[in-house]
Order: sequence, then structure tokens, then C-alpha cells
Amino acid sequence: MALLVGRHVNKIDKKGRVSVPKPFRDAFKDQGFAGLYFYPSFKYPSVEACGEDFMSRLSESLDDLDMYSDEQDDLASIILENAHPLPFDPEGRVVLPPELVEHAGLKEQALFVGRGPRMQIWDPEAYALHAKRAFERARSRGATLRLRRPAEKTSEDPS
Repeated sequence: MALLVGRHVNKIDKKGRVSVPKPFRDAFKDQGFAGLYFYPSFKYPSVEACGEDFMSRLSESLDDLDMYSDEQDDLASIILENAHPLPFDPEGRVVLPPELVEHAGLKEQALFVGRGPRMQIWDPEAYALHAKRAFERARSRGATLRLRRPAEKTSEDPS
């Protein structure tokens, strides 16, 4: 699965095209679909984007919720119904649909932010405020992270 880290700012042209940062594109080059899935974040004024593997995980995870429950229906509506599979053009660009541009308040630039197997796309000014608040919240809570232990290799594991 892809590992997306860091931040990259790219211009959005008048046709709504934006270049997906090369390190992010390269992380998905082995998937079947030559593009990414984009959908509005339901938590932030941003766009989420991921590859086919992660989109499949999202879909399968929705199946873990009670069928016909409000929670399952709401999340399926937010994620799956509003997802746009956007192929890369020869220059590595995608055309962002107007509703995603509007949702994230994107203007002339898009800030791509790595989130492990997925990314977020923000207006750079909005993200600066969000990042500052997130840092302050984590610091005030004394947030810590328990690292997972690396998977142990077995005698059958060739690596």
C-alpha cells in the first residue's frame, strides 16, 4: 500500500487541472487504475484522495457496519456516492470536479498533504490554520503514539 508523506503545493489552472505531486503519483503506479479516487472530506474543508486499494478497504469497512443503519448509510453517501475516479493525464494532472473545488475552497493553488495510504488536498491558507490548531490540540492533550512492533519474519518469509 502507498505511503504518502510530506506537503506539496501545485497550481490549479483555469480548466481545474492540477498536477498530482510526482512522489504521490509514483506511490500508485502499480495499481490497476491509472489515477486516484477523490471525495470530499466530511470532517474538514478538504478533499481526500486515495488509490484503488484504499478505496476498496473503505468500501469493505462500510460492510462492517449494520446494514441500513444511519451510520452505514451516511458514510456510504459521503464517501462512495461522492467519489470521483480521476485518471491522470500524460502530465500527471487530474481535473478536479467543481463540487470538490468548492467544498475545499480551492482557488489558485492546491496543497497536497500526505496521510499515509491517502492524501488530503487543502487551500494552503486554510491548511496552515488547521495544522496550527492540530499541533496545539496534540500538545495540550500530551498526545503520544504507541508504535506497533515490526512484524516478525518467519522462516517462510524470503525477505
